[in-house]
Amino acid sequence: MNIQKLRLAVASAVVFALPGISAQAAKNDEVAFARTAVQQVESSPDAGKYAAAEIAAAPEALLEAEQLAKQGKSKKAAEVAYVAKRHADIATEQIARGQSEQKAAEAEAERQKAVLQAREQEAAAARATAEAAKQNAQREAEAAQRTAADLEAQLRELQAKQTDRGLVLTLGDVLFDSGQATLKPGAASTIERLASFLEQSPERSVAIEGHTDSMGSDSYNLSLSENRANSVKAALVAKGISAQRIVSVGKGEGVPVASNDSSAGRQQNRRVEIIVSNPTEVATRK
Repeated sequence: MNIQKLRLAVASAVVFALPGISAQAAKNDEVAFARTAVQQVESSPDAGKYAAAEIAAAPEALLEAEQLAKQGKSKKAAEVAYVAKRHADIATEQIARGQSEQKAAEAEAERQKAVLQAREQEAAAARATAEAAKQNAQREAEAAQRTAADLEAQLRELQAKQTDRGLVLTLGDVLFDSGQATLKPGAASTIERLASFLEQSPERSVAIEGHTDSMGSDSYNLSLSENRANSVKAALVAKGISAQRIVSVGKGEGVPVASNDSSAGRQQNRRVEIIVSNPTEVATRK
């Protein structure tokens, strides 16, 4: 048997031979255990935050147990030490629970913050998109206005006149063969410009009026004027202008602009007038 085993054997023999001493040591251990538990829980930085009541009670009970131990009241000291340790244990549980709840609250706060930031970013993106769309629409509107103004200027170059009825463009009989209602190729440029203008000005409608001189019968002249007006309408429709925006009518020889007693006057009377409504007028004809 080595020295260590011998010492253990002797210590065990002493404990069994002196049961009173062993019980005393156990009671002293209760006080020591309580002291350790109380000191550990008091060292926590969150002790006062989550377990104030238990932290206050544990040292008081420990102090009482230590005093009882000094007075030799070992049994009573052990009981009070147990109470002190229970206060410390409860405080430890309360601190752990409080810290866990605090972490959960912080995590939820971070989540809410992230959600709020995401919503703010979405709102900012939506505002930016809306603003960009607004600016783009404004640019498009301005461009359309410029285009319409340019086209209107081109129509004026074709000697269109601004009247109370609207913008009036006159096509002379040189754009038709004599006695015919078919537009000649020379009218293509005028029709193209007019169609482009109407495409850029959807709020405007068109009235097309055919006129003749007094040569020939009234019925012949009326039919010829209607056919020539319809030819111009068909040409505009072929360029993509809705037929609902266009009204064509034959006036025959009834609205001369010059005397039919001269060839020059009769030539002026043989015409097709295209009346483009003013911007404030919306076509209602079907």
